[in-house]
Formats: sequence, C-alpha cells, structure tokens
Amino acid sequence: MNAPSIASTSFSYKKTIAALLLGLLALVACPLLSSAAPRETGSITRVVDGDTIVVRLGSGKTEHVRLIGIDTPESKPNKRATLQAKRSGQDESAILELGKKAWHHTESLAPVGTAVELELDVQPRDKYKRLLAYVYLPNGRMLNEEILRSGYGNLLTIPPDVRYTERFRTAYEESRAAKRGLWGESLSW
Repeated sequence: MNAPSIASTSFSYKKTIAALLLGLLALVACPLLSSAAPRETGSITRVVDGDTIVVRLGSGKTEHVRLIGIDTPESKPNKRATLQAKRSGQDESAILELGKKAWHHTESLAPVGTAVELELDVQPRDKYKRLLAYVYLPNGRMLNEEILRSGYGNLLTIPPDVRYTERFRTAYEESRAAKRGLWGESLSW
C-alpha cells in the first residue's frame, strides 16, 4: 500500500479546513440573517425626556419605551442628575438645562402622534419595567441613532443589547468631532 503523497495530504487538509470554515460561516451568518427582529408598530403619545418615550402600540397597549444604546442628560432633578453633575464636574442646574435641550430635540425628531416601529434586542425590559427598543421613524431612520448623530446623547451600551453598537459609536464620535448639539456647548455631562 502506498502512503499518500504530501501534495494529496495537503490538498485534503485544505478541503477539510475550507469545509470547516464554510460550516462556521453558515453558523454565524444564518442567525444574523434571521435575526431581523420583528417590529411592532405604534404611535408616540408622549416624550418623557431625551431617551424615553411613551408609545401606544397597535394592540392598544401603552408602553414606556427606553431607547437602547443612548443616554441623555436628565431633565428633572433626581439621583441620576446628581450623579451626572458629579461625574462631569458641572452644576446640577447645568445638567438639567442640557437635559431639557435633549428632551426638546427628541420631541422635534419624534413629536406626539409620530408613527413608529419598535425593534427589540435581547433584553425586553429594564429594571424600571420600561420596554427597551430601537425606534424607527416614518422616514426609516432610527431615533436612537439620530439623537446620537445630532449630538444630544452619550453612547450607552449595556449588554446583551448591543446589536447596533458600532453604528451608534460612529454616530456618537462624528457628532462629538463636529461639536453638534450639546457638544457645541461648553458643558458636558
């Protein structure tokens, strides 16, 4: 019996590696292709602050919706506003003023009555029982990303909800570099 030649053995390994890589690619790609989460439709009934809205869903149920991936300054005095002030070295009243600007900006992008689509990620709710979602506007743009792009929010990635982290990071970094929105202010949070 003849031993396999080096050339045939090398070819066999290459075929095996290629098959393994194709299999791995299929395992990775299939969930990504099918991960387009179903979207639920609704309309905005209230903008609570820069990163939270209230939506009446198509089912008639009303939900407080926290926008995934972003954080805006607080617009009302609370523990978080105090923390943001302490962390940034700013006066709490300055933080609240920035929060009001972020709130009004969100209202300008998505006023009451705006039809929206909600896309969930892995974790459906936060500790306050708010629905966590990516919110799409009638023009197809994502509200979360638009707030970052226009400079009215910080990037806030909390695993496991990380589907659009890189998109958000790009929008955030561009807005900071261009000094858009709140980044044009001398204050930060």
